[in-house]
Amino acid sequence: MSFETRDTSPTLLDVARAAGVSRTTVSNAFNRPDQLSAELRERVLATARELGYAGPNPMARMLRTGRAGAIGVVFSERLTHNVTDPAAIALLEGIAQVCDEEDAALLILSAVDEEAARRVVRRAAVDGFIIYCLTTETRVINAILERGGPVVAVDEPGFADAPGVGTADRAGTRRAAEHLLGLGHRRIAILSMETRPDGYAGPLDAARRAGSVYAVTNERLAGYEDALEAAGVDLASLRVEERPWIRPRSARDATLALLAERPRPTAILAMSDVFALAAIDAAKELGLRVPDDLSVVGFDDIPMASQVSPPLTTVRQPLVDKGRIAAELLFGRRSAAAPIVLPTELVVRGTTAPPRAE
Repeated sequence: MSFETRDTSPTLLDVARAAGVSRTTVSNAFNRPDQLSAELRERVLATARELGYAGPNPMARMLRTGRAGAIGVVFSERLTHNVTDPAAIALLEGIAQVCDEEDAALLILSAVDEEAARRVVRRAAVDGFIIYCLTTETRVINAILERGGPVVAVDEPGFADAPGVGTADRAGTRRAAEHLLGLGHRRIAILSMETRPDGYAGPLDAARRAGSVYAVTNERLAGYEDALEAAGVDLASLRVEERPWIRPRSARDATLALLAERPRPTAILAMSDVFALAAIDAAKELGLRVPDDLSVVGFDDIPMASQVSPPLTTVRQPLVDKGRIAAELLFGRRSAAAPIVLPTELVVRGTTAPPRAE
């Protein structure tokens, strides 16, 4: 995205001088038209159009009133992902519920282009920000903190500069792995979300793991490994494929590659339901039956998880509640001395079964 970066934009005073009126008159033309004659208002607005002046600065209005009546939510991915990804939609639903109750608007920002996002953050007429699953290296967070005002972090384990809410990711993925192990699976592969925002698709090796900037990915992978290691599975031989979470087709391709190996995995742990559903589609392409030939476990419990056939075994996290709690923290409707960690729940459905005897 591209934003104007000049500092020479026309001001209300410029319009007043050009139109030969007071600043109050220009302000009234935009905010209190009943105070002016139609002829005078139109003359002021015409001058503003000629100068390229769009109207009063929302930040200035916020300073006068003490409240902007809006909050900002900053995502790590592009806006198109945030309005189509089921997990992001559920989070936004919870935030929007509180905004409706507070009669507040919602501004959604993407941190993909950091410089553009920083400019928007500095100028945005909002009362505070919710930051969601940003990388630990992002400069957007610095801009938000420098600006001041309330901030709430969502899915940012270890972020100590603001109140936070998250999910027991590590415990959830450990239960998912323990479920497969309890069924008798030992050849288990993992479809991992990204460790860096660089579009990489391939094996998750030690170097990339060490350089990971996504805390949620780290937590979920650690949970899988906790269970597998406790069961005596050799982690050195564990196949982990990393894929950007905005590209489910890439997860399908990763599954096809995993299932082409001999011996092939008997089960796949996916860090999201979207990845899990892509893995199931890939198995079906190869003529494999789920769960007879391949067991699959997801994470999130998005609405589609219970609607597909067979319905998906997954780890449920309270996505709507997470968004709602984040907004309540931001509006001061609840307080928390420590980050709020919401529980997860393993939901066993139809995509898991004992491995086929060989």
